[in-house]
Amino acid sequence: MHKITLLIHCADQPNIIASVTNFMASNDGNIVYIDQHVDREQNIFFMRLECEFSLNTFSLEEFKQSFQSVLAEQFQLHWKMYSAERKPKMALFVSKYDHCLYDILGRYNSGELCLEIPFILSNHLDLKPIANSFNIPFYHVPVTKATKHEAEQKQLKLLETHQIDFIVLARYMQIVSETLIDKYPNRIINIHHSFLPAFIGAKPYHSAYKRGVKIIGSTSHYITEELDAGPIIAQDVAHVTHTFSIKDLIAKGRDLEKIVLSNAIKLHANRKVMVYNNKTIIFS
Repeated sequence: MHKITLLIHCADQPNIIASVTNFMASNDGNIVYIDQHVDREQNIFFMRLECEFSLNTFSLEEFKQSFQSVLAEQFQLHWKMYSAERKPKMALFVSKYDHCLYDILGRYNSGELCLEIPFILSNHLDLKPIANSFNIPFYHVPVTKATKHEAEQKQLKLLETHQIDFIVLARYMQIVSETLIDKYPNRIINIHHSFLPAFIGAKPYHSAYKRGVKIIGSTSHYITEELDAGPIIAQDVAHVTHTFSIKDLIAKGRDLEKIVLSNAIKLHANRKVMVYNNKTIIFS
């Protein structure tokens, strides 16, 4: 059994869904999931489809070529097609905070995340024992103003050598370079310890505490050159009261960070996110 996931966006027009589903049927495909959305303001059509093929002679490359010539050119589709047989490879970048790392590795170890983790990279050595305990290679790449370019080249080499598909910044406390962002557009996921765009900066919980907030939140988004302004993948909030200390807010916030980041990772790894004009379409 061969299973593919197809993501499409294009100018909205008649007969797209019928043409795509008929194409799948004509190639002995069985559609097991389909969802679509139309952005009325921009007149853009989005679709996600999963299809199974039982023929042993099925060739993904030949199928892609046929799809391009028969449908993509006709409707001027922007499309991506993925095989379920290949799990995406995710690199984890960390610094000293361990709560997100433990959560991700626990879910990974239990089989909850449909992906591979070839390595963990950090600018510090603090979390190396955690990587060792999960038997995942750990690379220490220090970053200073003087070594930033050299560190970036080491990162790029590791990412290329391991054929990494996307990167997760699990509280990696360094600003990612433009070079890395350009090489992995909408494929670097960050977790921000506040409900963006509110309370940005180094101490969001202190700012929130001073304002007497009644909810706190966490946001996971793709990295762009504009700091903390990339397309948002997942968010969540928790209710708090005047009885919460800063320590309580931080603890509750870290719980949210773990949940929101893991949700964002699942959505991306399962090909359920589409980005258009710095916004995301999230399929169920």
